Amino acid sequence: MTPDNQVPSVSVSYASNGNSTKANALGMRPMQERVYERRGEPYLLIKSPPASGKSRALMFVALDKLHNQGVKQAIIVVPEKSIGASFNDEPLTKYGFWADWTVQPKWNLCNAPGEDGGKVNSVGAFLDSADKVLVCTHATFRFAVERFGIERFDDRLIAVDEFHHVSADPDSKLGQHLGQIIARESAHIVAMTGSYFRGDAVPVLSPQDEAKFDTVTYTYYEQLNGYQYLKQLDIGYFFYSGPYADDILKVLEPAEKTIVHIPSVNSRESTKDKIREVEHIIEELGEWQGIDPATGFQLVKVPDGRILRIADLVDDDASRRDRVSAALKDPAQKNNRDHVDIIIALGMAKEGFDWIWCEHALTVGYRSSLTEIVQIIGRATRDAPGKTRARFTNLIAEPDASEESVTEAVNDTLKAIAASLLMEQVLAPRFNFTPKNPNSGPVEGFNYGEGGYDPKKTNVGFNEETGQFQIEIKGLAEPKSKEAARICTEDLNEVIAAFVQDKTTIERGIFDEELIPEELTQVRLGKIIKDKYPELDEEDQEAVRQHAIAALTLTQQAKQIALGGGGAGDGEQSGNTALIDGVRKFAMDVRELDIDLIDRINPFGEAYAILAKTMSEDSLKQVAAAIAAKRTSLTPDEAKDLAVRAVRFKKERGRLPSISSTDAWEKRMAEGAAAFVRFKDEGRYE
Repeated sequence: MTPDNQVPSVSVSYASNGNSTKANALGMRPMQERVYERRGEPYLLIKSPPASGKSRALMFVALDKLHNQGVKQAIIVVPEKSIGASFNDEPLTKYGFWADWTVQPKWNLCNAPGEDGGKVNSVGAFLDSADKVLVCTHATFRFAVERFGIERFDDRLIAVDEFHHVSADPDSKLGQHLGQIIARESAHIVAMTGSYFRGDAVPVLSPQDEAKFDTVTYTYYEQLNGYQYLKQLDIGYFFYSGPYADDILKVLEPAEKTIVHIPSVNSRESTKDKIREVEHIIEELGEWQGIDPATGFQLVKVPDGRILRIADLVDDDASRRDRVSAALKDPAQKNNRDHVDIIIALGMAKEGFDWIWCEHALTVGYRSSLTEIVQIIGRATRDAPGKTRARFTNLIAEPDASEESVTEAVNDTLKAIAASLLMEQVLAPRFNFTPKNPNSGPVEGFNYGEGGYDPKKTNVGFNEETGQFQIEIKGLAEPKSKEAARICTEDLNEVIAAFVQDKTTIERGIFDEELIPEELTQVRLGKIIKDKYPELDEEDQEAVRQHAIAALTLTQQAKQIALGGGGAGDGEQSGNTALIDGVRKFAMDVRELDIDLIDRINPFGEAYAILAKTMSEDSLKQVAAAIAAKRTSLTPDEAKDLAVRAVRFKKERGRLPSISSTDAWEKRMAEGAAAFVRFKDEGRYE
């Protein structure tokens, strides 16, 4: 039972029809079957939640590539050793497939002793052998590519698990190596991730590389809706005013199987004494009874007489911590609900950690990385007998900002989480620029920070013909070619992303007006555009540069206004504003989604909890539709035509087209239907 002060911020209900766990004749669950249909693609990106079966999906695809597509070997690359166990031998023929998955013990380098750098020789020996499958860490793979060269991996499958660890950042070796492999076009790549958001504003792949991948998307909703037992996922945000340890027992229910992530010692929420924090939680729960000699779990007697088994993964003693960690991974205890009750961790028990009985993921401290939030939520969303409800709680120090600002930030966060449940990315708004008419009047209040873009040379107006706001700037270079015009209307976000993620740009501080030199806005951005679009002539490259600078400056102006500031420095806020500032870092502009998920604000301790509207099947579909409508390039007439076709589709199939369908035409009809609803709401149709 949920205590009165733990009303969930978001409650998502599911049909629990068991479909996502039902296997076909080949032993494949729906997601795996969807992936297998695309097994012939050389570059395949699988976006699906934790516990949805990505590892086994990869096994099916890899075996087909090895046996039927002329691929010599498969190299499975995982971020850390513990995740290597996900690719242990599987008797797939037992469930109907035509081959078993086997990895010779010597080629699962995640189980081998020694450091990653020392395992490179083993990779070399594998490449020279006739054996088929090798499992290693991201680090081992990086070292091997550096040692042997890209060409040694020709005609092989490179499968990268937890793909969001990859980065297009120039300093990311793994990202560089994969970019080179893609450019060489001599190897197959399967990328798998439970969250395509890194949380650090750096793209996973460059847009031109990502365009080469065929994507299979399987949403949280599809997975959870098909579970046999789990019926509800609750998400709550609770704020406290004193030390978090004083309020943690108000959200930590001892009767629930819980993973507690205490804050980083470098965070504002931390007391800087992580050991004492763990001790305090244990003391608050009940009377300590000692340590289980077999597992190392802390034994605590709670007031109702039960003995809680608590796994402490924060302990600085490596031997004790390793014993606890090993006990948690004991395969003989996987199906034993009573093996452990509460896990307390700092940086562990997030990614790739599988405890099916977890009912509550309680995280202390704000997490700016959406990837981390999604991974933590995934710890609680495993299906298990008798587990009908799971929840994620974020206990956060009360922000030093107005309640209105905090509510807005929480709403943005909830929208971002809703988007992640749908495996969607929310795109930033597109700007439609045209050169300013000499007769246009000025618009006060804008300062563009570069010569040529000032309030007296700018005008904003609504174009009745296109249904878009146009921003006219005097002297703005017009693109001459169709491709340059397309880039200025459709790809400016990608240009801006490349600029703001550029190491030199970041180091020079592009958003500080006093530090914006022409070297950045002209020379550096100009080089980025030349590298990105070498097919454009110099005039078109310059037109793209000017449009990008205008869009970037307007975006920053809008951000300052949204944060309540004016010029540089005016919008700064003191104290704990991480919650508000952090949501602006998501690789999406959730503020552009016109969705209100906030229901009410309730007292919590000396602070408050922001409670949101219940998120049902219909509301999740509405979120998906809002996302699709925002990113569409359809005209109102095109949207109307597609909406008519979507109605016909429903009459023929008994359901509406799905926005996540792998069929391009069905997906297009769904996008058109969503855009039609949006245009209708905006009064675009008579």
